[in-house]
Amino acid sequence: MNIYPLKREKKDLNSFTCKSCGETYDEFLMKKEWNVCPKCQYHYPVTAYDRILMITDSGSFSEFDKCLTSVDPLNFPEYKDKLISDKKNTSLNDGVITGEAFIGGYPVVIGVMDSRFRMGSMGSAVGEKITRSIEESLKTRKPLILFSASGGARMQEGILSLMQMAKTSAALEQLNHEKILFVSVLTNPTMGGVSASFASLGDINIAEPQALIGFAGKRIIEQTIREELPENFQTSEFLLEHGQLDMVVKRSELKQALSIILKIHHLNFRECL
Repeated sequence: MNIYPLKREKKDLNSFTCKSCGETYDEFLMKKEWNVCPKCQYHYPVTAYDRILMITDSGSFSEFDKCLTSVDPLNFPEYKDKLISDKKNTSLNDGVITGEAFIGGYPVVIGVMDSRFRMGSMGSAVGEKITRSIEESLKTRKPLILFSASGGARMQEGILSLMQMAKTSAALEQLNHEKILFVSVLTNPTMGGVSASFASLGDINIAEPQALIGFAGKRIIEQTIREELPENFQTSEFLLEHGQLDMVVKRSELKQALSIILKIHHLNFRECL
């Protein structure tokens, strides 16, 4: 499955063709629109740092655990080489960036996954960084906002990767016990062990339009239950209609939506004191 359907035209290295509607746009326009097609509003992936730039107040982001990176605990064939390649191609040390920032003037702890790094899969380092961000939210009592973009658990780390599902979920239960706000934002794609753990445990679960969200792929589910599934199965719109999401929000409106949520939470928190 190709989640990067932007096709670069050979005749013009500064233009892209949208595979959703067929329109061609200048690269600058797509960057200005945060990788959303101006015609059909198809939401293409953005890098983690672009996401942070788009969502947080200017100059407010401070990164946590930047040097934390995966190792090769199972001596999985070619895994080290793939990690080195992804680090070189993305300028990231692993598949998530975490830190603290302000959104709409309100302080938050934030984590953003980047699907360019091992398909955003959750290995030990990703699980550890997310857990540390939860612990920072617990310590400071700042609301937590996590953006997921993942193919699921990282197979090259085996059971150590699967353990991150329980680890992040247990940490979030502590956050829930302390009544600290957690907003989960699911983007395209959020699948596998990530969707089955922290991404689905938000006090408020938000998704971008047309995002692919689920555990196993549609074909595997159909083969297992021997039934044909709806065409839009596992899209954010389908999940909203069936009560598994609270909101579907366009990328251009996401910062405003988060600011409103944080404002309401802040006012309610003050009334409870």
